[in-house]
Amino acid sequence: MIVNILSALLLLAVAFIPDSPLRTMLGVPFVLFFPGYTLICALFPGAKDLDGIERIALSIGLSLAIVPLIALALNYTPWGIRLIPVIASLFTFILLMSAMSLYRRSKLPPEQKFTPTIPVKLPKWTAMPKADKIFLVGFLIGIVAVASFTGYLASSPKIGEQFTEFYLLGSNGKLADYPTNMTLGENGTVTIGITNHEYQNVTYKVIISLDNQTLETINGIQLSHQANWTQNYTFTPDKIGERMKLEFNLYKDASIEPYRNLQLWVTVKPPQ
Repeated sequence: MIVNILSALLLLAVAFIPDSPLRTMLGVPFVLFFPGYTLICALFPGAKDLDGIERIALSIGLSLAIVPLIALALNYTPWGIRLIPVIASLFTFILLMSAMSLYRRSKLPPEQKFTPTIPVKLPKWTAMPKADKIFLVGFLIGIVAVASFTGYLASSPKIGEQFTEFYLLGSNGKLADYPTNMTLGENGTVTIGITNHEYQNVTYKVIISLDNQTLETINGIQLSHQANWTQNYTFTPDKIGERMKLEFNLYKDASIEPYRNLQLWVTVKPPQ
């Protein structure tokens, strides 16, 4: 019952206070202990089936096996391996195992039922067999390693794919109606857009050219992560030609090679 209550509190914490330390405090046992513990309770409902140390060890070990299997199954569903589907799946598993353990306990006499107790009597180290000592040391090392790795993942920044959006918009701010058919002396206007998804501050530069002749250079576009920059650019072709390349090259920081490239093919006809 306590396991189910704590699991429900974790769901509430994720939903309403996602940045609270309570989420981490409840999340660690929810992932590393509760799934295996409820499964052990369902498989071994009797008080004499396992002792306290065995239940704790098997609960952690089985949890480390159950969670990846559930995540693997979610990977082949439309929900994928994301926070909410993983938590919901683990919570469902814990509830099902809890219900099964309650059912199996109900079939046993009261004196034979397993009842969780907090005090655990640890055997003396000197009285333990050598094989048990080796197993216990290896088990503790594994727990420390898993806990350290979990803490590292929780504290490290979540960095996704690093990239920059570079785009052109035509009239009315849409990806259409670009000024590609013009008359000599006519103005054409496009909107240049940049969005930084690089997880760092970046300084950009845009060089615009028509038919390999530089028209303008826009320097010093400084953007922080997730920041956006747009600017209308108006150009006036000074010569006629068929399908001349209007090119927009984006440079990142001090790079001498273009980071992104956009092109429009412009036809300029003589005035009638």
